[in-house]
Amino acid sequence: MAKVSKRMKALEGSFDREKLNLPVDAVATVKRLAGAKFDETVELAVRLGVDPRKADQIVRGTVSLPAGTGRTVKVVVFAAGDAALEAREAGADVVGADDLVNKIQTEGFLDFDIAIATPDLMGQVGKLGRVLGPRGLMPNPKTGTVTTDVARAVREFKSGRVEYRTDRVGNVQVPLGKVSFGQDAILSNFRAVIEELSRAKPASAKGRYFRSVTLSSTMGPGIKLDTNHLRVQDEDLAS
Repeated sequence: MAKVSKRMKALEGSFDREKLNLPVDAVATVKRLAGAKFDETVELAVRLGVDPRKADQIVRGTVSLPAGTGRTVKVVVFAAGDAALEAREAGADVVGADDLVNKIQTEGFLDFDIAIATPDLMGQVGKLGRVLGPRGLMPNPKTGTVTTDVARAVREFKSGRVEYRTDRVGNVQVPLGKVSFGQDAILSNFRAVIEELSRAKPASAKGRYFRSVTLSSTMGPGIKLDTNHLRVQDEDLAS
């Protein structure tokens, strides 16, 4: 078991760890407890009632955060010809085809957050599966990172679109911005993610879908949310 620091013990003793909070109260607590010397990221962790061992219950996709992520996202694009030009004009950090594949294979270049590819180059990009796959960087049509409209994809990921995917036990973690964001900005990102996860609920998933929801900052403790309230909100939003 990991040793808990004195700082974390003090933080955990400053609030009711078992209380199930409304989103607005959870955000306020996360902001109050954040005390690192850098601008911490606000993280949302959701335990979903799915079985990721079953292909039809893997929850995966992307969601646009209305208030952005608060960080600079480095995007590489595997494209050639006009698509490569469009990607550069849209703000891609690195654009290439075989040369980019080679740079990753031989030089170990991995200084990027998102990789986008045009469908015609996936044959070459597929050679990087063992390198990009484990790092969650492999382009995939389900996340909008294999597309003919690379310019749009670059702009969206640069402006706040993030990927999400259940891990092996059904957890999804998504950044909601920075602690320095205003409370309303964090809440708008929170609602966008919850709406997206609700929309992505597999038809085969049975029982309670939102098993647990927690907010925290990079160096702060987790604040539990009331999932019953979330379900009511989801029904209201869907009506």
